Amino acid sequence: MNYSNLLIENRERILYITINRENKLNALNKATLAELHDVITGSAHDEEVGGLIISGAGQKAFVAGADISEFADFNADEGRELAREGQIKVFDVIQNHSKPIIAAINGFALGGGLELALACHIRVAASGAKMGLPEVSLGLIPGYGGTQRLTELIGKGRAMEMILTGDMVNADDAYRTGLINHVYEPENLLNMAAELMKKILTRSPFAVSCAIRAINAASAEGINGYETEISEFSNCFGSDDFREGVSAFLAKRKAEFRGK
Repeated sequence: MNYSNLLIENRERILYITINRENKLNALNKATLAELHDVITGSAHDEEVGGLIISGAGQKAFVAGADISEFADFNADEGRELAREGQIKVFDVIQNHSKPIIAAINGFALGGGLELALACHIRVAASGAKMGLPEVSLGLIPGYGGTQRLTELIGKGRAMEMILTGDMVNADDAYRTGLINHVYEPENLLNMAAELMKKILTRSPFAVSCAIRAINAASAEGINGYETEISEFSNCFGSDDFREGVSAFLAKRKAEFRGK
């Protein structure tokens, strides 16, 4: 399918999603969010896709925020629906996706853009990238899960400072606090993100999906993460991947996982 605001390419079982609104610094508007929902949900059942990498078009921005012009005149009820729809249809879908998703932050990741990266399972960034949640400077707060996911990643004190000041952090500081996993030179960013994804794709897809669910359960309200881990651990024993993995280990050969 062709999208107006996304570039999509599948190479070596990696689905590359590029947010393609470079003249708007790849800002998230309703149409872009709808397209993200469509491609990400569709990828869950696509056997040709093992993992996803999300980046932004151009060199300046990953996503420099939401398209403010679309909600400048919203009232409280409209704002509530904006946040709820975005979280349910895009950001929660990304976090709970059964396949690994890496955010390759190639420039500014601000507001909704940083929240998009936060929802991904792993974040890597170009050395010149800058990240922040500047919503308080507009009389707002993050509305796509930023207050929750940032706190989980870097701790309450640092999250408070970033959100209450609205200040940006550079890639090195983001790495130091655990906001991102790796920093790469801009020209190497996508290739290194792909190398990381390829390593994950050599592992059991069934086990990777189980691990994502168990890890997400650590911060899910009303769910005992330890019980989730036990359940997912036991599920692995019933999988073809487990039998293949053990057989390959004992035979000292490379496993050929099928994700079942």
